[in-house]
Amino acid sequence: QVQLRESGGGLVQAGGSLRLSCAASGRTFNSRAMGWFRQAPGKEREFVAVISWSGDTKYYADSVKGRFTMSRDNAKKMVYLEMNSLQPEDSAVYYCAADRQSLRVVVTTTRSEYKYWGQGTQVTVSS
Repeated sequence: QVQLRESGGGLVQAGGSLRLSCAASGRTFNSRAMGWFRQAPGKEREFVAVISWSGDTKYYADSVKGRFTMSRDNAKKMVYLEMNSLQPEDSAVYYCAADRQSLRVVVTTTRSEYKYWGQGTQVTVSS
């Protein structure tokens, strides 16, 4: 019922910036928290950031805190991840995901709590 599509990935030099976008469709999008996850080759998919359904609450993984900023525009059904000071270890496929639960009070970083996923967009940071 919620369809997601990421865009904005690409190749960037270390220290550079990228903005990822996630376009959503579905009548319940505005009532769901949205998360960003990433997965590098040979590694598990890891949590990056989450924003509450209202946009009032944000939480970031320690590895990206202070460098990445998440936002959403419910009117446009869009979610964004602004990535600054990128490092080679940030290279991964980045996925946006929608919480399986509507109007969740406390945002979650757990992968299994996200029901809807995009196809991913590749981010490669060169050194």
